Amino acid sequence: MALAVDTHQLGPIGTNCFVVRAEEAARDAVVVDPGGDAEALAAELARAGIACRAILLTHTHFDHVGGVAELAAASSAPVYVSRDASGGLESPFSPPGLQVRGYEGARHVSGGEVLEVGGIAFEVLDVPGHAPGHLSYYADGSLFSGDVLFSGGVGRIDLPGGDWETLLNSIRLLVERYPPETIVYSGRGGATTLGAELARNPFLAELRVASQ
Repeated sequence: MALAVDTHQLGPIGTNCFVVRAEEAARDAVVVDPGGDAEALAAELARAGIACRAILLTHTHFDHVGGVAELAAASSAPVYVSRDASGGLESPFSPPGLQVRGYEGARHVSGGEVLEVGGIAFEVLDVPGHAPGHLSYYADGSLFSGDVLFSGGVGRIDLPGGDWETLLNSIRLLVERYPPETIVYSGRGGATTLGAELARNPFLAELRVASQ
């Protein structure tokens, strides 16, 4: 059975946040990358009778963690992040005019683990290249890729921890590990599939050649 995934564009630049449930009727949810507007998100979940049971972070750029502290306080849900990225959660970078509240006490996860939360078993993957300690999470045909892979694009590499070859190897891991029909939910834009991106994403020409 496919996951039920609701997309919310949160925070100052409308970063995708995902509310993930094991099925449409489930009342337990996992929230991926709450980038802001935590009060409004918590209120919406409450109105729908949905409980946030865990918060998963792909990485700790400000637009992915801006709502973590508030949502964790409102829900008492544990927060999961890579150990290598945890410093960016405890002392987040705040751009001019924006104050991002830090969060301490997150639980550390890393690639190769299976994280069972909210009735869902997520495979955790180390996918560096865009940001230090970047993770992706896979469950039941859905991949929450963070800012590694987008519909028609890939993560930027001009920020600290960015590296093109490392990013490309991370995407290679994803396309080799999971089937082409895997749905990709990323930090920007609409959902896509691994197969569609391998076939037409202009940044993945090298991977296309290698797969032929």
